[in-house]
Amino acid sequence: MGETWNKKERERKRQKIRQDKNEKKLEKKENAKDGKKADDIAYVDENGNLSDTPPDPRKKVNIKLEDIEIGVPKYVPPTEAELTRKGKVTFFNSAKGFGFIKDIVTQESIFVHINNVNGDLHDNDTVTFEVEMGQRGPNAVNVKQAQ
Repeated sequence: MGETWNKKERERKRQKIRQDKNEKKLEKKENAKDGKKADDIAYVDENGNLSDTPPDPRKKVNIKLEDIEIGVPKYVPPTEAELTRKGKVTFFNSAKGFGFIKDIVTQESIFVHINNVNGDLHDNDTVTFEVEMGQRGPNAVNVKQAQ
């Protein structure tokens, strides 16, 4: 069987596409300067934004190699003073045995159970407590009235 008109037409299109591609490649080669184009270079300024112009060398900040931390910093266990927080009781139901304390520093609402309370708690009491992570989030433990 011979070639049909459609086969010839498809082959012509493929040849044309190849020829156009080769012409573009040659044109890029001729216009390239040392293998790089000026459009390919981007600079990062002191704020971390990309720009076309190089950054001002007077604004360069030298950083000591010792100051650069790669990876995760070493774990330092918190001291007793860092563990103890202060807060205010926003809600406490002694009949049901639970309530919430709002941390004074972080404004975080933390659940408290009656088993973790030393003494009596009432609404708007200022307390000191420690935080442990429970199944449903942070829980206040060792809750005491603040002096």
